[in-house]
Parts: sequence; C-alpha cells; structure tokens
Amino acid sequence: MTDFTPRVFSGIKPSGGLTLGNYLGAIKRWVDMQGQMESIYCVVDLHAVTVWQDPAALKTGTREIAAGMLASGIDPATSVLFNQSQVHQHAELSWVFNCVARVGWMDRMTQFKDKAGSNAQKVSLGLYAYPSLMAADILLYHATHVPVGEDQKQHVELTRDIAAKFNHDFKTDFFPMTEPVIDGPATRVMNLRDGSKKMSKSGESDMERINMLDDADTIAKKFKKAKTDPAPLPETLEGLKDRPEARNLVDIYAALSDQTSEAVIAEYAGAGWGRFKPALADLAVDKLAPISTEMRRLLDDPAEIDRLLGEGAEKARAIAAPILDRTYDIVGFLRS
Repeated sequence: MTDFTPRVFSGIKPSGGLTLGNYLGAIKRWVDMQGQMESIYCVVDLHAVTVWQDPAALKTGTREIAAGMLASGIDPATSVLFNQSQVHQHAELSWVFNCVARVGWMDRMTQFKDKAGSNAQKVSLGLYAYPSLMAADILLYHATHVPVGEDQKQHVELTRDIAAKFNHDFKTDFFPMTEPVIDGPATRVMNLRDGSKKMSKSGESDMERINMLDDADTIAKKFKKAKTDPAPLPETLEGLKDRPEARNLVDIYAALSDQTSEAVIAEYAGAGWGRFKPALADLAVDKLAPISTEMRRLLDDPAEIDRLLGEGAEKARAIAAPILDRTYDIVGFLRS
C-alpha cells in the first residue's frame, strides 16, 4: 500500500454569515491542528451554488469566511487557504467521481433528505450530487484526515467508499482511506433558543445564534438571554442527559475554555444560571470579541483578502494538478 503524507483538508460554505457553530465545530479545531500535519482549508463556494446565490452576496460571503479563518488564527504562511472555485481541478475530479459513485449511495445521504424535504424533485442536481464533489475536495489533495462534526461523518464514509471503488475498479491504491476526526466538546453547537436544533446561519431569530461579527455587547446579551431550564447544574455530566439547552451551554463553555465538559460541571456543580450564564458571557466576550474586531478590520481591505486567497489557490493547484493528471492517466483519458 502507498504511504500517504499526513494531510488535513476541510472547508466551509460561504452562504450566510459565520457563526459560533462554524468557529467551535470547525475553525478553532483547524487552528489547533496547524503544525501537526500539512493543512489545507477552503471556502467551498462551488458547494454554495447548489442553491441559488446572489452573485454579489456570494463574493461578500466568501471574503467573510476567509476573514473569519484569518482572524481566528489560520496562518496562510503555514496552511493553504483558498476558495474552491479558483482551483478548477475540484470540478474535474468531481466528474470522475460522479461516474464512480452509485445512485444508491447518494440516496442514503441524510443531509440531502433534510435539505430537500418534500421538494426533492425540484432541487438542483448539484444538491443531490454534492457529496461526490465533497469527496473530490478531499481526495484531490490525498487528504488523510478531515475534521468534521458528527453530522458530516457520513460524507467522509462516502469519500472512503468512492476511493475504495476507484482503487478496486482500476486495480490501484492511488487514493487514501481518509479518516474523520471527530473530537472536542462542541463539534455540534446547538441553537441558543432550542437545544434540539443545530445553530444555523438561516434561523428565524438572530438571538438563536452567535454571529462571529457580533460585538462584545451583543455576544454577552445573547448568552445571558439564552434559553435554559429552572434546575441548577448537576454534579455529573449524566445529569444533563435530557436537558439539551443546559448541555449546549456547558459544551460551549468547555470548548471556549479548552476544557472537557466534565471539568466544567465539576467547577459549576450546583450553580444556578444566574452564576453560570454571566460567566459564560464573560468568557465568550474574552475569546470572541477580538476575533470579530479583527474580522471587521480585514473586511475593510477586501483586496488583501483576495490577494491571500489567490496565493493560496496557487499553492493548492500545485498539489492538486499532478494528482488530477495521474487520475486521468489511470482512467485512460488521452492527453496530447
């Protein structure tokens, strides 16, 4: 078997704003992984257009996601940072994988069912087939590790299925079996008004989420007004089993303070929300307000963001091009 260079790939879609869920579930973990292995991070704008996007808003959103990554600590000198549409090899490898993946595999993708709902016959073909593009995003760089939330694990499993079938069909071991990296106390951050729902950019109320561009006063206000239940915090994590809003706030505190949720419960066992929520608000302001301030500074200079993304795209193409070329050779495409 081929020995693959340890390499991490992950990306965020630029539709809507950047939330605390994106930060704790993805970007903070990416920052922590920098230096551990080669790191490639991407604004996946090709994925965004599976539903219609206003072109101007798509550009603005792409810059905002990039600004959020940079402000959070993604270092373009250490990691490769770019937007997906500037590297045409993503779309090209995706077509090869469309011809490797099976329709039945796509039918099992729960996220498509959740997004399409009863309207499945009217959504774009791209929304149906985007897991194949996601596999191309990963395997185009021979990425060995992908940090994901629990809800994205199925896509990494599909990536492994596509890699295995390609390798089997063409009698090669060209693509790696990518491993999902699922760890940390807040890999899935929930809605501040309903702990049964994921924090979303598109929720009805702005009070449901922490936006990464929120200022200090807004961050504090949202946490202090977050929905809770009447009971104090328990002495063990097990005591939060049927208390989704309480568990969500404890997990957020743990992630922001780089502790385990068990350690947070040990510190605040028996405490009421009148003590815990102000402490969480202070912690969140301390950790997040500097990021929002830096994001706004970066967004005041869009040309610099564009320059950094362009340089990152050049680095990404340097890795991707030979892998796509070899893929084409394996498949048998004639290249003059």
